[in-house]
Amino acid sequence: MRTDVSAEPEPEPDPEAEPEPGAGQVVLRPLSARSVVLSLLLGTHPPELPARDLVRGVEPFGVGGSTVRAALSRMVAAGDLRRTDTVYRLSDRLLDRQRRQDDAVSPDTRAWDGDWEMAVITATGRGPAERAELRTRLAALRLAELREGVWLRPANLGRPWPADLDQVLQHYTARPSAPAGELAAALWPLGAWADTARALLAQVERSPRPADRFTALAAVVRHLLADPVLPAGLLPADWPGPALRAAYERHRRGLVGVALGS
Repeated sequence: MRTDVSAEPEPEPDPEAEPEPGAGQVVLRPLSARSVVLSLLLGTHPPELPARDLVRGVEPFGVGGSTVRAALSRMVAAGDLRRTDTVYRLSDRLLDRQRRQDDAVSPDTRAWDGDWEMAVITATGRGPAERAELRTRLAALRLAELREGVWLRPANLGRPWPADLDQVLQHYTARPSAPAGELAAALWPLGAWADTARALLAQVERSPRPADRFTALAAVVRHLLADPVLPAGLLPADWPGPALRAAYERHRRGLVGVALGS
């Protein structure tokens, strides 16, 4: 179905969203045994490793073996990992996270013909938690909110559309009357995303210790998850997305090699 969208974007603030860092700011979360183990497994295909490799793998990042073993036990109990004999693998929930991370690093794009995806929320009577979850899922699909209940993005992604969302919204192909570049600039903070991406690039390159670079790469992944992955014609000049992805892949391979001795 095709429709025209002529309304001006009026995004509503999301009170339940975590505050984002300012443009050009880098937020590095503390390194922990759990974060190192998850990062190693999320970057491994298939995502499973023997306990001895995980224990050895975190040593370059300053985490001791006893700390790792305790973290592995807690992660199994929490449902983050599954254990078979001495091999640990990601749970189904975290396999979904790995797929999202893989897509953030290597998004599936296609030639853009000017069409946009449009999702219009039709369900009513949902509580705050359900509304927040739906917003999170639509943002993860790289849509942005034009106005309350109306979400858009250029139709340049090859990802499948989740069938269960059809219970709460209608999904269309749209051709907005507003200029595409202006609409994209109103829907996404492209300048702020680019400034932070450049700061992350600098942070990764100037991190001399493996632990510092590991922490910076985790921040890079989080930032790539927020990349709208727009067609090139809708992006500002010198868009740093490809450079950030290339740097992540290069340094990730090096750090995994250091951790696993390969």
